[in-house]
Amino acid sequence: MEQFLIVCPLVFLAGFVDSIAGGGGLISFPAYLLAGVPVHVILGTSKLSAFPGAIVAAARFAKSGLVQWKLALPCGLIAALGAFAGARIALGVDEAVIRSLMVVVLPVVAFYVLRSKPDPGEEEKAELPFEKLLIPSLAASFVIGAYDGFYGPGTGTFLILVFAGPLKMRMKHSAGISKVVNLAADIGALLTFTASGKVNVALGVAAALFCMAGSYFGSGLVVNNGQKIVRPVILTVLVLLFAKILVG
Repeated sequence: MEQFLIVCPLVFLAGFVDSIAGGGGLISFPAYLLAGVPVHVILGTSKLSAFPGAIVAAARFAKSGLVQWKLALPCGLIAALGAFAGARIALGVDEAVIRSLMVVVLPVVAFYVLRSKPDPGEEEKAELPFEKLLIPSLAASFVIGAYDGFYGPGTGTFLILVFAGPLKMRMKHSAGISKVVNLAADIGALLTFTASGKVNVALGVAAALFCMAGSYFGSGLVVNNGQKIVRPVILTVLVLLFAKILVG
C-alpha cells in the first residue's frame, strides 16, 4: 500500500506535466525508486504504466494522417528489437550498478530534454526522400529503442529531436513517426520484462490509470510557458531521488 501511495500521485503528476510540456518520464521513473520498488521491476512496471498513453498518442497521430507508415513500420520493428536487446542487457546488469548509473544519467537526460526542444518552425521545409531516410532512421530507431529498453526516460523527445534534426523531417511528421516508434519500443521492452517476471501488474495498472487521469487534466488546461511548472517539479523529484539513493 505504501508503494501505491507514493507512486500513484507522482505518476499522476507525471502525466499532468507531460501533457503540458513533456518530460513526464523524468518524474514517473524515479517515483518507483522512491517507493522502494526493485530496479528491474521498475524497468518493467514503468513500461506497463506508460503503455496505454503510448497507444493513445500513436492512435491520435495516425488518425490525423501524420504517420508516414512506409517509414514508421520498419522503424517500429527495429526499435522493438533494440528495446528487446536493451532490456536483456538491463536484466543482466546488477541492480546496484543501474542505481549508480541513474545518479549520472538521469540529470543529463533531464537537462537535455528540458533544454533541447525541436524548432517548431520550418514546417514547409523540403524533406529527404525515403531512400535517403531509411537507413539512418533505422539506425536511430534501434539505438534509441535500446535506450528505451535499458532505461527509458526522454525516449519520445530524443526520437523527435533526431527525426526533426539531422533527418530533416517536418515537425508534425517527426512527431507522428516518433509516437509509433516509441510504442513499438515499449512493446518490445514490456514483453521482455514480463517474460522475466519483472512486472508488478497491479501497481503498473494503477499507475497507468493515474497517469491517464493526470494527462486528461493537464491537457484540459491552457498553460502559457509550461516549462515554468515542469522544471521545478522535475528538479524536486530528482532531489528526492538522490536523497533516496544516498540514504539507501
